[in-house]
Formats: sequence, structure tokens, C-alpha cells
Amino acid sequence: MDATRSGTPTVQYHNIPDQPIAAIVTSPLPTFQRQQRHCFGDSSPGEFPLAANPSIVLHVLTACNLEPQDLAKLEATCSFFRQPAHFAPDFELSISELAALDMCQKRAIFRPMTLEEREVLKQRCGGSWKLVLRFLLAGEACCRREKSQAIAGPGHSIAVTVKGAVYSFGSNSSGQLGHGTTDEEWRPRQIRSLQGIRIIQAAAGAGRTMLISDAGQVYAFGKDSFGEAEYGVQGTKLVTTPQLVESLRNIFVVQAAIGNFFTAVLSREGRVYTFSWGNDAKLGHQTEANDLEPHPLLGALENIPVVQIAAGYCYLLALACQPNGMSVYSVGCGLGGKLGHGTRTDEKHPRLIEQFRILNLQPMVVAAGAWHAAVVGRDGRVCTWGWGRYGCLGHGNEECESVPKVVEALINVKAVHVATGDYTTFVVSDDGDVYSFGCGESSSLGHNNGPDGQGNRHANILSPELVTSLKQIKERVVQISLTNSIYWNAHTFALTETGKLYAFGAGDKGQLGVELVANQTERGNPERVDIDLS
Repeated sequence: MDATRSGTPTVQYHNIPDQPIAAIVTSPLPTFQRQQRHCFGDSSPGEFPLAANPSIVLHVLTACNLEPQDLAKLEATCSFFRQPAHFAPDFELSISELAALDMCQKRAIFRPMTLEEREVLKQRCGGSWKLVLRFLLAGEACCRREKSQAIAGPGHSIAVTVKGAVYSFGSNSSGQLGHGTTDEEWRPRQIRSLQGIRIIQAAAGAGRTMLISDAGQVYAFGKDSFGEAEYGVQGTKLVTTPQLVESLRNIFVVQAAIGNFFTAVLSREGRVYTFSWGNDAKLGHQTEANDLEPHPLLGALENIPVVQIAAGYCYLLALACQPNGMSVYSVGCGLGGKLGHGTRTDEKHPRLIEQFRILNLQPMVVAAGAWHAAVVGRDGRVCTWGWGRYGCLGHGNEECESVPKVVEALINVKAVHVATGDYTTFVVSDDGDVYSFGCGESSSLGHNNGPDGQGNRHANILSPELVTSLKQIKERVVQISLTNSIYWNAHTFALTETGKLYAFGAGDKGQLGVELVANQTERGNPERVDIDLS
């Protein structure tokens, strides 16, 4: 419980001593003759009547951080958990609903919300605090909110520490490193002008960087546009230090995604807004290429909360959280079947990808490469679709797939994370193993099987292969980021559980964060970047 930091009164526990949860659940219990026990108890000596001690039950439910579905199962099992508990702040809420609400109040993006904003979010999620909790947890799981992260952008890189400090390095021709200059930097350098501002999310595009603070504010630097014009280059003014995006000042933003022709942001309430991309309504609205105003993404997602967005070269994916489960919507250019609807036609409004229902797969993480896409399901299965060039879909060929298809070569791997780039894909398993497949250019897949570490480093991989070079670092990998641009040589970051960052692939602009010698332009083996993100 964190009653001091929340703007809303939390549940009162009637002076229960603050004990570790292990001490509560592992204390020896007396043995009784009765074989059947009842939640409400009876007059028999030794019974523990839950109805007479709801504060203890609530304390245990909250401290255990139960999943929303577990709280729902308790309600379905026993009426004690679904009847009004008569506790503040809402005397009509059940024990399980109060537990869900209190766990919501531990979330950083929920705590600052007003009572009215919270109620709006509750109705948007389906009218239950358990559903709100599921929405918040889903966003944390797929976006690494309030955790360290590394972004392998097009020619430049961004690293965010757990405490919210930001380091940048690599190409800086447009000021996208945020240091007030246009000089390249190969050594990670902290952006000093952000001191006092905690950053929780970052996005990197061609010549542009966006950072999101824990207060929901967006800072941008580099090119002054939110997308390139389809014919010709957009953005002539350079911004070399982080500047607040004024048009987003009244939107609490939690994530940004930068495509080639557009930029998208996700609000705390799960609403999607987009910038730019011409005047022919390719994202459902009329706008000029240099438009600096956000436009709500209209259509099917207007009343459905979204927990994650992912931008490809010319399309957008949205992971939505609905009462009946998680789902994926796509919008934009359909060439190669990358929208996942069985066709190659464009979609001007978000459209539900039906194939996941047919596969009985609950999407938990989405990734949008330049021309292909991927999803990790709750059960650990991985699906890919879109352009299959160089084997980036992992199906053992280079064929296109216009609907999501399970990667059979990973059927015995429980995946928890997926990352996509320009015809490359990485998958992280629950035990920290990393698999990659697709285009091997710039040594960005991490496969060096020769005796001298040089063999196979540029080969294309048609089916998933274990990245043995990452296995050798003896660290559990939790996040992979790789360059998602068709115009830049790719590089890859692997972030470990202990906050160590490893880099490999192209480094000609200093984007690896390690010094190259002589005529080196890339690194085939993962090398530790001198920065601690823990």
C-alpha cells in the first residue's frame, strides 16, 4: 500500500501491523477436525470467519499483487468476494474491486489522475477496476514503463535509466542527440538539459527523437517535422535541445511511435493521436505533411482503450484491451499484407485483425518492422506476417504472409518479447534466450559461427536461430531493440536484467556507443556499452 502518494483515499486497514506478506501466508495454522471450511464461518471453535475480518483479506489480496483474472475468479467462487465491503473510498465496491483499485493506485500514470479522470478511464475499460488494472499492467508489460530501456534508432541511439536519466550517441546531423550541437558522439552522453525531469519512454526516428516524462509531457528534438513528405524531404529547421511539444501539452502521453511519414502518440487513457502524412486521409484525417497538431485516430478504436502502439514505415499497429480480451488493430499501407487482413489493400481507419481469434491467441506484445509485423501471445507463441524478404518472418522461406502465422520453429519456446526492424526479427524467451532471423546485413543478427567469430555474420537466416553470442555473456536478456529504417545500416541492442547494455551491428556513426578502431564500421559480437541503466 502507498497511501501517502495517492490523491484518492485508500482502503483503511484498521491498524494492522505492517508485516512482510511471507510472514502472513507462511505462519503455521492450527489443524482442525472439520474438513470443510466456509468463507463466512460458523459457531464452531477454531473457524476463521472471513466476513468478520475483511480488512485482513483485503490486505493480503493487495500485498500479493494478484492478477486481475485471479481477483475475478475469487468473485466467481465465493459471494464474500463480490458483495459490498463497506470500505472507503467506495462503500459499494467488493473486496476484489477494492484490491484492484488499490493496486491501480500504485501505478505511476494512475496516481495523478483526478477522481473524474479515473471514473472516465474505468468506464472506458469496461466499468470495473479489475479491467482498469489489467489495462495498466498490460501497458507496463509491453512498453517497459518506469524501467530502463535502449532504443536503436536510425543512425543514433537513446538509453533511458531506471531513474529517468537519458543518454544519447551516434549520428547528430539534425541535432537528434539533444546536446545543443550537430556533432557526432560515439560515447554515451547524458542530456543535461533534462535534469529534474524523469523520462519514462523514448522513440527515435530518422533525424528525430521524442522523450516522454512521468508527467505525460513530450519533448522532441532533431528535425522539426513529425513525418517525411512522400515526395521530398520535410523539416528544414533543426532543434538541437529537447523542446516541449506544445500541441500535446493537454494530453497526458505515455508512448510515442515514429514511422517514416507520420508520428503517433498514445494517451494515458488509451487514445491514439497521429501527426502528418499528407492530405489524402491515409490515417483517417485530412492534414498537411508539416502539420504540428495531433489528430485523434478515428474509427473502431475511438471507444476502445489501447495499451501499445507500433509504427512501421507506412502503417500503424495498436494493441487494444477489451473486456473480452486483447486484440490488434492495423491502419495504413497494406502492401505486402502487413496489415494482417488477408489482403494487400490500404486501410484508412483501424481494422481488427481477425486471425488471432481463429488461432485462439491472446496478443500481449506487438512489433511493427518497416515491412513486416510480429506479435507475442500470452501463451508464448510468436506470430509474424507481411513481407517475408530475407526470411524475416521465420517460416523458412521468403514468402509474404497476409495474415498472422505462428512461427512453428519456436513452438517449444515461450516468448515474452519480440522486436522487428528492416527485414529482421528478434525474439526473447522467458528464460532470457534470444533468437533472430532475417537479413544479416551489418552483422545485426548476432550470428558469428565461424572459429574466428567471422563466419556467417552477414548471412540471411530463414528460420529462428539461437543467438549464441548473447548466450555467452551469461546475462539474462529482457529487451532487444534494433534499427527500424530502410535508409540506415542496422544495429542492435540487448538489455539485460541487471541493466547492462550490449551492442552489435553497424557503428559507422558511433551509434553502438563503443569505440571502433582503424577502418571498422561494425561489430559482429555483442560488446558492453559503458553505461549502467539499472
